[in-house]
Amino acid sequence: MTKKELISQIRTKQSFLCVGLDPDLQKIPKHLLEFEDPIFEFNKAIIDATHHLCVAYKPNTAFYECLGIAGWKSLEKTINYIPKDCFVIADAKRGDIGNTSSYYARTFFESLSCDAVTVAPYMGADSVKPFLAFENKWVILLVL
Repeated sequence: MTKKELISQIRTKQSFLCVGLDPDLQKIPKHLLEFEDPIFEFNKAIIDATHHLCVAYKPNTAFYECLGIAGWKSLEKTINYIPKDCFVIADAKRGDIGNTSSYYARTFFESLSCDAVTVAPYMGADSVKPFLAFENKWVILLVL
């Protein structure tokens, strides 16, 4: 999503709302556990209830990664379900260097088609630069 498109959504929805999607199987409603993918069903319900109000969704990847392949599938389905007029932030907090950082960037910007990713710059510019190589993609730096 370009800066112009994001600003347009903010103006249209008169909102800066960003909804975090941090699903915890221990805390989601019990009736959703009956579904094949309770994480996705939980996220879907949140997205359905909020998409007209918010301009961004921010799935925290830790809540998906801990579930292995099933978690990655839930994350991918969730990102694909988010309306195209909403900004998608992968809250991944990546911060490695070199080609490892490049592969993280490819994961979130190419494979998952996220608009932005959170990056921890504590290892220096090498941990950030690979993310900046992607046109119309955003990098959100963690700071103290």
